[in-house]
Amino acid sequence: MANERGYPFLRLNQRQTKPRTQGITEIRGPYYSVMGKRYLRDVLETMGAYVDSVKFAGGSFTLMPRSALEEIIATAHEFDALVSTGGFIEHVLTQGPEAVEKYIQECKAVGFDIIEISCGFITIPTDDWLRLVEKVQQAGLKAKPEVGIQFGAGGATTAEALEAAGTQDPEWMIQQAKRFIDAGAYMIMIESEGITESVKSWRTDVVAKIINELGLEKIMFEAAEPEVFSWYIKNYGPEVNLFVDHSQIVQLECLRAGIWGTQEIWGRVLTYKEK
Repeated sequence: MANERGYPFLRLNQRQTKPRTQGITEIRGPYYSVMGKRYLRDVLETMGAYVDSVKFAGGSFTLMPRSALEEIIATAHEFDALVSTGGFIEHVLTQGPEAVEKYIQECKAVGFDIIEISCGFITIPTDDWLRLVEKVQQAGLKAKPEVGIQFGAGGATTAEALEAAGTQDPEWMIQQAKRFIDAGAYMIMIESEGITESVKSWRTDVVAKIINELGLEKIMFEAAEPEVFSWYIKNYGPEVNLFVDHSQIVQLECLRAGIWGTQEIWGRVLTYKEK
């Protein structure tokens, strides 16, 4: 990476090269803006060294021509980036076991690498969730459960509606995550709503509990606002795993590299690795 980028004589924080096990960045693909293979290629030709996975959102891939979807996925793979479905399976679950089976097989057929298993709008037993993890892994795909403390998370639900729904005990979420990790889950996505999104004040205590009990390697935090991912980097270093919008990849990597940032973190994000 250092040899390929411009200005290789300037020091950056040392980062693992892909495939990384820490400091993983997942970017949102099509949802808030349309993204085809040419748009994605522009993103990855310039910043592909820092993009570990591309995530669809809101089931957007089900609206596209299959050929266009396959081309987007192939473009990501060309730059050694995995591709995730996002949490659409919770919609599929409402249509029964046969639909879930077909969904997993179709995801594999078109080239997805990761199936995110979220339950923001529905409630299912943890044992059923584990069965989904197993089924995804048996299909040769990576299972990525999404857990959180906020019921009704997702879909741009208002803060007032989420506050009325209430939050769960963080310890319950952590114990679920431990079971998923023990079952071989590739990564655990932490839902931001109820923690840093749609709240009157951030639940930094919840973040601390998650990291204290689960570590950083298997956990990815949803952090699709600059002030949120800046806070994670400031407090937990450049090797925290983060999900951001594709429009934010440059800003995020500037923070990880330690070359830019706001007044409170400029010049203060450093790594120390012996050669």
